[in-house]
Amino acid sequence: MLSFILQTIKFCEFGLTTTLPNRPSSSPYPLGAGTGRSVSLLSIWICLAESKLTKLNGSHYIYWDPSPIFFTVPFLNFPILWYGLFFALGFWLAFLLIVRLLTRYLELSSPKKEDLKKKAHLIADRLTVYVIIGTIVGARLGHFLFYESPSTYLSDPMEIFRFRNGGLASHGAMIGILVAVWIFSIRKKHATYNLSWLRLLDFIVVVTPLAGCFIRIGNFFNQEILGTQTTLPWGVVFGHPADGSFPIPRHPVQLYEAIGYLAIFFFLWRLSYIPSILLAKGKLLGLFLILVFTYRFFIEFLKVEQSDLLSTHITMGALLSIPAVLLGLFFYWRAKPCE
Repeated sequence: MLSFILQTIKFCEFGLTTTLPNRPSSSPYPLGAGTGRSVSLLSIWICLAESKLTKLNGSHYIYWDPSPIFFTVPFLNFPILWYGLFFALGFWLAFLLIVRLLTRYLELSSPKKEDLKKKAHLIADRLTVYVIIGTIVGARLGHFLFYESPSTYLSDPMEIFRFRNGGLASHGAMIGILVAVWIFSIRKKHATYNLSWLRLLDFIVVVTPLAGCFIRIGNFFNQEILGTQTTLPWGVVFGHPADGSFPIPRHPVQLYEAIGYLAIFFFLWRLSYIPSILLAKGKLLGLFLILVFTYRFFIEFLKVEQSDLLSTHITMGALLSIPAVLLGLFFYWRAKPCE
């Protein structure tokens, strides 16, 4: 499992990020970054603590322009990007927590008191591989289906495979995960002790918000998924926005989402300790869909539209969140107790 996650870091840093231009060496802002040089974790936090404000039109805002590179592997000249690091870290922590969830579930539902932790580790190890693949494939295809003009990929289908150009959609990732877990539940039924598709999803969605939190922090480092302009004192001026727009004070919607997802994770994790909820098939899945996508719906009104398919006041992300919430209500109200 560890080797697969390390490969995920490598894949993400290679393809799922946006290359940012170099910031001129004469820039007066101290966040060090954007100069094409890697910065250490310590230097990032030092820069956050010191001289982090810039003044525009008489108001102070946070200026943010970090290097996308966390560090470069010596001798190999191989860069590890912040986005890839946060992406893999989120999945690694999710994997560890799923093992604990599965262990608790097996202790409650299994009449045989065998080495349940070993069983849980085996299930989580195989399941995580499917989920990571489903996330990446679904998010990539979702980006083109929901956010790009059909002419983009119909005229050049190979663009879908050019991960280096960036482009992932979380709603597509959700669909990819649903499909991947369904395939896993069928192909690996003998190895999952007959855990159903819904039951497996219940475990996954408890930890998914934590992974989403880390991914949004990675988006913040990438200066992508931008917020609308703001005059609030915590507005962030991105030095090199991924969409090439002019640096203006914006809502740090990436951090808004990260904080919201973290709160939802703690809430679902606490609920998972209640046997009647943990054993009610589909209830945690329903709660996840309701909470995450209701929150996402409202946050979308603070985002810049990313889709080429819409020209309305409501974003594609908000529109796609509506059926997700309805699906969550369906799963929540039809949730059944232990199989």
